Amino acid sequence: MIKFLDLHKVNERYRDEIDDKIKEVLDSGWYLLGRQNEFFCKNFANYCGAKFALGVANGLDALNLIIKAYEFGAGDEIIVPAHTYIATILAISQNQCIPILVEPDILTYNINPDLIEQKITPKTKAIMLVHLYGTAVPMDNILTLAKKYNLKVIEDSAQAHGAVYKGKKTGNLGDIAAFSFYPGKNLGALGDGGAITTNDEELYLKIKAIANYGSLKKYEHRYKGVNSRLDEIQAAVLDVKLKYLDKDNERRRQIAKYYCENIKNPNIILPQVYDEAASVWHVFVIRTQNRTQLQNYLSDNAIETNIHYPTPIHKQSAYKEWESLSLPITEQICKEVLSLPISPAMSDAEVEKVVEIMNVYK
Repeated sequence: MIKFLDLHKVNERYRDEIDDKIKEVLDSGWYLLGRQNEFFCKNFANYCGAKFALGVANGLDALNLIIKAYEFGAGDEIIVPAHTYIATILAISQNQCIPILVEPDILTYNINPDLIEQKITPKTKAIMLVHLYGTAVPMDNILTLAKKYNLKVIEDSAQAHGAVYKGKKTGNLGDIAAFSFYPGKNLGALGDGGAITTNDEELYLKIKAIANYGSLKKYEHRYKGVNSRLDEIQAAVLDVKLKYLDKDNERRRQIAKYYCENIKNPNIILPQVYDEAASVWHVFVIRTQNRTQLQNYLSDNAIETNIHYPTPIHKQSAYKEWESLSLPITEQICKEVLSLPISPAMSDAEVEKVVEIMNVYK
């Protein structure tokens, strides 16, 4: 069986270094907000090209903390792609803000920049974009709109660690960015984890306090904060894996290029990117009109697949207030997408097998 994502193989490559780091944490006797967190956050900020990085408990918390720190609240509108993982939308609604859904580009699956301005109202506070599937969103028009209407640009970079737009990495393209280190991400922990990056020192310190019970100094609480911290073991593991992230992303690019050049099935729509560096191929998403049939066929041939995402957010029970909303591009994408295996731990033989099986599918 070619697994969709073999996390054991992914992490086993760095087993000795990870073991040494975990032992270092255990021997230190310090498990929260210690040296490992300090090292990783400094290195991750440098990697992204940002001045500051803050480790938090997970990607959803990262988004929540950003909105909370900006003090957006009831009635404030945040523009967001309609096609994304639900966490992006949850962070907005959990802060009593109003998500304003924008359709994606059918070719890239990212938010369509040409549709944003028509959604801006006097209540709009921010554009929260998502670098979906590992591909950086083209930023020029979005940044121009943000400046024109005095809006914040928040990056949901949960799937795009290391993706580049015009020489700058995600996490340093807008005002502030949120990352997830869920184990399956390109930079994945051995549990939950997340981070926030920004060049705004005042905002960074505010979020740092909010994430630690509203406190920068023990027992002094400036804000009604929360508890959201990246633990020392996860920080240590991530610091090991960060050294290999560009190499792993390059392997993903090689696999994606091989898929794109060699899958020749007319029933399959292959993904498109506007620049090789723009995508780190968190997932390799194809489209087909007969998804269930194709997925069953691949399973019968020992190839695991996944669907990102089968049900649009506006059709989820959690957002039943949107059930009458029509977003035809998002709905079409959700009906047709299928994710093929892609991982830096895949062998050439596995990649070639996927292509072989795909090309004989009818």
